[in-house]
Amino acid sequence: MFKGSCLCRGVRYELSAEPGAFGYCHCTSCRKASGSAHAANAPVDRSAFRIVSGRELIREFQSSPGKFRAFCTNCGSPLYAHLSSVPDVIRIRLGTLDTPFLKQPQAHTWVSDKAPWEPIDDKIPQFETWAPKSVLHQRGTRQDAA
Repeated sequence: MFKGSCLCRGVRYELSAEPGAFGYCHCTSCRKASGSAHAANAPVDRSAFRIVSGRELIREFQSSPGKFRAFCTNCGSPLYAHLSSVPDVIRIRLGTLDTPFLKQPQAHTWVSDKAPWEPIDDKIPQFETWAPKSVLHQRGTRQDAA
């Protein structure tokens, strides 16, 4: 069981399954949605995700056709995202987890859009757009359509 919450702790959730493989996305949309240099989002089956409290505080913003980003209306914390074309998977914002999560990132994706002030100095593979699925299959993203 994994637990998570927003900054004000008004929204709390539980995951009955471990989030899947993830990478750091540097696309402009993820940078804007996270307010940071990149986003760290991992897939989980929607059936394994449960809002414990604060459902009334969650709002969804359609950032592009069919892509919805959920956030807390009280503190603004991004919580998860999902595609209408992949209804069974959501992508948890790993920064909202309260339970330790020990998986490591598999790739830096969309480095073609990365912030010019962000150096990438680690040994994690970098890709101009999507990583090949053999490196990182990003369930619940548009990578499947690419």
